[in-house]
Amino acid sequence: MQKIKLPDRRTLIIIVVAVVAVLALTAYLLRGSAKSTGFKTVQVKRGDLQAIISATGTVEPEEVVDIGAQVAGRIVSFGTDAHGQEVDYGSAVEAGTVLARIDDVLYAADAASAKAQLVQAKAAVQKAQADLGQMQARLLQMENDWARAQKLGPSDALSQTDFDAARSNYEVAKANLGVGKAAIAQAKGTVTQAEAVLKRAQQNLSYCTIKSPVKGVIIDRRVNIGQTVVSSLNAPSLFLLAKDLNRLQVWVSVNEADIGRIKPGQPVTFTVDAHPGEVFPGKVGKIRLNATMTQNVVTYTVEVDTDNSGGKLFPYLTANVTFIVGESKDVLLVPNAALRWMPTEGQVVAEFRGTPKKAKKAKGSKASSEVKPAVNGGKDEKALSLVWVPEGDLVRPVQVTLGLSDGSLTEVSSPELKDGTPLVVGEMSSQSNGEPAPGGSPFTPQLFKKAANGKK
Repeated sequence: MQKIKLPDRRTLIIIVVAVVAVLALTAYLLRGSAKSTGFKTVQVKRGDLQAIISATGTVEPEEVVDIGAQVAGRIVSFGTDAHGQEVDYGSAVEAGTVLARIDDVLYAADAASAKAQLVQAKAAVQKAQADLGQMQARLLQMENDWARAQKLGPSDALSQTDFDAARSNYEVAKANLGVGKAAIAQAKGTVTQAEAVLKRAQQNLSYCTIKSPVKGVIIDRRVNIGQTVVSSLNAPSLFLLAKDLNRLQVWVSVNEADIGRIKPGQPVTFTVDAHPGEVFPGKVGKIRLNATMTQNVVTYTVEVDTDNSGGKLFPYLTANVTFIVGESKDVLLVPNAALRWMPTEGQVVAEFRGTPKKAKKAKGSKASSEVKPAVNGGKDEKALSLVWVPEGDLVRPVQVTLGLSDGSLTEVSSPELKDGTPLVVGEMSSQSNGEPAPGGSPFTPQLFKKAANGKK
């Protein structure tokens, strides 16, 4: 029996390495030639769509009144509200309701002093008028004496001295009459001044009683009994009053990128954490033009009006706001993934391979190698894109007109699509290079992505 000679150890290692290399090469070639086993598809659905902008804001009273004090003093008491309770947070008050009283001793003394000065001024007027009467009588007497002196003239019956004295007395009496009239005018001016001082003192006295200027609800009470308020250049704030809590506003900060799509009268919905699951309606009232910049981000404040007749909303709640920018009813809807997916040229039926000009165009649309993006929140009849419909193991393109988008679904229109039409959104397996299934933006000008072999 012939003895078989076994290869040495070095030869065995070489053989094993060669076998492993052949197997690895075979696996690589097999994987490199692998194709997608199929397409992931979704069906076109018909339904309603809303394009929205989301933002946050704060619930604010439609109009607030900051009630302050015009005089300094100590708070001695509070008034009562419509229910007979002491004025406090949440108290409903009417116009003219007493909210608080400030110690008025000093102001009452000032008013009494001003009143006494007015009495004195009026008495001075009466005295001046009486003096004027005396002066008029004196002038009449001096006028008669001067008339007699003029008839007699300087003579043996009337000396020159007496003649001159009569004339002088007459002139003095006339002058004194003018002084008397001036004294009356001065006294009357003093009366007017005293009346003004009295009015001011009485007004300051009335300021010691703080009254509500309007009907509303007390949102904030900022003083307590015994606290001293000091009035200086800025009046101290005692109460914050909301005129009508049945009408509230939501002040929303909107980014500059979205502000162009918000218009007065636009419908709005919002939620608050205080009432989870409940949606409140509103509408855009005003867009404030005084923008603010925070970390290079420009935002505008939008006022949203809402009805709070139910009383569920409170001032200063945080609101999660949704602006309804656009709304479409009973339209064809496709997921945005169907607009993003793009095939390789080898996956497209032969009729549509090549340049984008070979793709069928929607009826009435202009030929274009570029696909324009849909505008979120606005219809653009020129916004076009492609979706892909499976045909056996391949796909064919369908050009669609884009409408509203809510970020996940997009409104489309095309004579080739209907409710239930399948559209490709991906592939069941990846390509030989280990990359994910082909996909891409529907807004790029090319029709096909590069194939695995690098050809277009």
